[in-house]
Amino acid sequence: MQSDAKKDWDERIARRSDEDRDFTFPDLDPPKEVTAVGGVGQVTVDWSPVPGAVGYLILRGPEDGPLEPVDHHSRDILSIPEPPYVDTTVTPGTPYRYAVASVPEVTVAGRASEVVGAVPLVADGTEPAVRIAVDTVADGIELHRPWVPMVGSERLSQLLCKDLSGGREIGVELEQALRRMHDDLGVRTVRAHAIFHDDTRVYTERDGQPVYDFTVVDAIYDKVLAIGLRPVVELGFMPRDLASDPGKTVFEYGAIISPPKSYDRWAALVRELVEHLIERYGLDEVLGWDFEVWNEANLEVFWSGTKAEWMRLYDVTAAAVKSVDQRLAVGGPSSAAAGWVDDLLAHAAANGSPVDFVSTHTYGSPPLDVRASLERHGFGEARVLWTEWGVTPTHFNPISDSVFSGVFLLRGMRSAAGRVDALAYWVASDHFEELGRPPRLLHGGFGLQTVGGLPKPRYHALSLLSRLGRIELPVEFTGDGGGSLVEAWASRDEDRVAVLVWNLTLDQTKADGAPELARRIQLDLAGLDPDWQGRATYLTMPAEAWPDGSGDLVAAATALGIGDWPESDEQWAALAERAELVTTAVTRTGSTVELTLPMPAAVLLEFTP
Repeated sequence: MQSDAKKDWDERIARRSDEDRDFTFPDLDPPKEVTAVGGVGQVTVDWSPVPGAVGYLILRGPEDGPLEPVDHHSRDILSIPEPPYVDTTVTPGTPYRYAVASVPEVTVAGRASEVVGAVPLVADGTEPAVRIAVDTVADGIELHRPWVPMVGSERLSQLLCKDLSGGREIGVELEQALRRMHDDLGVRTVRAHAIFHDDTRVYTERDGQPVYDFTVVDAIYDKVLAIGLRPVVELGFMPRDLASDPGKTVFEYGAIISPPKSYDRWAALVRELVEHLIERYGLDEVLGWDFEVWNEANLEVFWSGTKAEWMRLYDVTAAAVKSVDQRLAVGGPSSAAAGWVDDLLAHAAANGSPVDFVSTHTYGSPPLDVRASLERHGFGEARVLWTEWGVTPTHFNPISDSVFSGVFLLRGMRSAAGRVDALAYWVASDHFEELGRPPRLLHGGFGLQTVGGLPKPRYHALSLLSRLGRIELPVEFTGDGGGSLVEAWASRDEDRVAVLVWNLTLDQTKADGAPELARRIQLDLAGLDPDWQGRATYLTMPAEAWPDGSGDLVAAATALGIGDWPESDEQWAALAERAELVTTAVTRTGSTVELTLPMPAAVLLEFTP
C-alpha cells in the first residue's frame, strides 16, 4: 500500500512555487552553426555556444510538423549545458527537423535557431566505429575532479540510529559508507537534510522562551569529523515550536516545511548554532564549512510559504551567519531543477545580502552552466555548488541500481569538470528514509552503496574516475557518435596513462541497453611507450562479449537467485565478489587498442611500465 508520505510526494513534487519575477532575462541570440548528423540509431546535434546561456533546449519535429523539445525521459529538466547532444529517441530511417534554443534560465527558452534536417540510420549488421585519438605526451592541464568536494547523505541523524534495516544497523553502516567515500575516493564534505528537524532537539520553547540544545548536533558532527569529512550545514527544516504552521510537512519522518512564526527567533537559532560550532570545533575549522539556506523552496513540497517569505528567510539567515564572522560562507538557493538562481542573485544584488556560493540541483542531465547567471548579476566570484545531482529524482526507480546510472555519472562529472566547484551525487548510502526505509536490497534507492555496503555501478563509476591521473590530455573524436554517444577522459601521471571511455545516451528508455548503439572503438595513443603494458577495467551489463557483465549488481543478484535480501553471510559474500569490476589485459597493435563497447558501458584503460 502506498504510504501517505509517498502519496503526498507524488502529488506535489512537480509543483514549482512562484515563478513571477520583477526582472527580465536577456534576449539571447539563437545558436549558430547548427548541424544534425544521422548515425546508426542516433542523431548528433551540434552548434556553437552562445554567451550568456546557461544551457540549450533541443527541438525536433517531423518533416511537416511542429518542433517540440526532445524528451530524454529524465523526469526533470530537459535543457543541457553544452553541445553536442545525441538523440536516441528517434525511429531509424525517419527524416527529422532539428533546431536549438539558448536558455538564459531553466524556465525560459529563447528564440530557436535555423532548422536543419537529419535521418537516423538503420542498422545494417555491421558495427559502427568511433576513433578516439589521445596525445599521451601533450602538456595537458590539471584534471578537475568535481566529485571530490562533496557527497550527499539525506539526514545525518541516521548516524546515531541503532535500528536495523535489512538486518543491518543503520548508524554503523551509514558511518562505514561515508568513511569509504572519504578514504577510498577522497571526498571532503557531506551535505545532508534536517539538522534542525525535531529529532535533533535543537530548539524548543519553555514558558514561551527559546531553549537551545546542540547535544545531538554535537554527536552527529563529531562522527562526521572523525571520519575526516566536513559537514555542509543545510539550515533546515523548521523546529516544531518555531513553525508558523507545524502541520505542513514532507517525508515519512515529518520534516516541517513552514516559515518561522518569528524571523527574529529563527535568526537567533542560526546565530546560536554557528557560535556553538565555533566554540566546539574552533574558528579555523568552521571557516572551512558552508552554510546552505533551506532545501528546494522553489517546490511546494518543501516550502509552504511564498517566494518573498523565503527571500526574507535567506536574508535573515545570511545576516545571522555573518554576524558571527563575516568570513563564514553562506549561500543558496539550494533549489530544485536549477530554479530561483537568478531570483536569489537579483534579490541579493538589490538589497546587499551576501552570496558566497550558489547551490542548486538537477537530475537526469549534466548540470547547467549557471556561471552565466552569476556574471549577469555581478556575482562572478561566487562558487558553484550542485549540492544534489543524480540520474533520477524518482524514489524506488530501478534505474538507480543499473549500469546506466553508473555510466551516466561519468558523463555528468566530465561535463561539470572545470566549471563547477562541487557536483555532489545524491547520496552515499541506501540507508535513506525520505519515503520509508528500504523494502529490499535492490529497491531503486538513491545510494551509491546498498544496505550492506555493496558498491552499486555508480560507486564503481566513481572509483574509475578516482583512478584518472593528475594531468588531463587532449582527446579528438571521429566516427558514428564520436564525442556525443561515445566520450573519453584521458589522463597521465609520471609513470601511467589512464583513459576512461564510455558509451551512453541520456535517453532513459534505453537504460536496459540498445544493441544498435554498440560501437567499435579504435583508441590511438600517440606517443605511448611501446614497452608499457595495459589493463582494462570494465563496467558493463551482460552483453555478447560480457555474458556475466562487470560491476553489475543487479545481474549478479539475479544470477545468484537472491530475493529481497541475501539470506546468509555466504550469500552476501558471493554477491559482493560477483558484483566487482572485471579487469583484463589489453592487447594493442603499436599505439592502437581496439575494443567494442555496448551501450551503456565504460572501460578504464591503464598503461604502465
